Amino acid sequence: MNSGGQISLIPSLPSEGEALPLREDEEARASWESILLESSMKSIIRGEDLYHYTMDTPIGGLLLVGDEDALHGVYFQDGKRGPHKPEKAWEPSQKPFKEVQRQLKAYFAGKLTQFDLPLAPAGTEFQLKVWQTLRTIPYGKTWSYGELARRIRRPDAPRAVGAANGQNPIPVIVPCHRVIGADGSLTGFGGGLPIKQKLLALEGALPASSRQTKLF
Repeated sequence: MNSGGQISLIPSLPSEGEALPLREDEEARASWESILLESSMKSIIRGEDLYHYTMDTPIGGLLLVGDEDALHGVYFQDGKRGPHKPEKAWEPSQKPFKEVQRQLKAYFAGKLTQFDLPLAPAGTEFQLKVWQTLRTIPYGKTWSYGELARRIRRPDAPRAVGAANGQNPIPVIVPCHRVIGADGSLTGFGGGLPIKQKLLALEGALPASSRQTKLF
């Protein structure tokens, strides 16, 4: 079992986030994000004895996937690519996710700023390094893709970092929404920009140029 808040190394399908570029064109970016999400889902499917439960939240339903020891995935049921159907091999059960739900409810109520949960995302060594570093972005703050790349000592690879960020299988808890463009633009997000706006607004980190969406 993982210690609280740690990301374990679980092998995944050979979809290297480091090798997938991000394109400037928004339509092309959305296409890449769709490919990345599908790859992430396939990685989780390889696990055994997984459970699922869909939790209602202020940003819509969240499909929680995990085992008795750790959370493997969180998927937006609303937004531009929802809903996601649970795999037939996953057993429906709320029990493994009681602590996940408690912390998410506290977060959305503005009473929790840092999650402490055992996580087990499936990814490459590079992806896991990016996702672990995402968890060091403070609540109420944002980083650019370039800053994230520098933090993992890969200043020459902001696009590769962006690809790994886009394949994060545990959004909200692993805060990929805190990564924005160097010019303050929100750029892409798996749940759609309105959800990203709401999350940043909740944390008091929404750039002034993006303050258009009402909070919850």
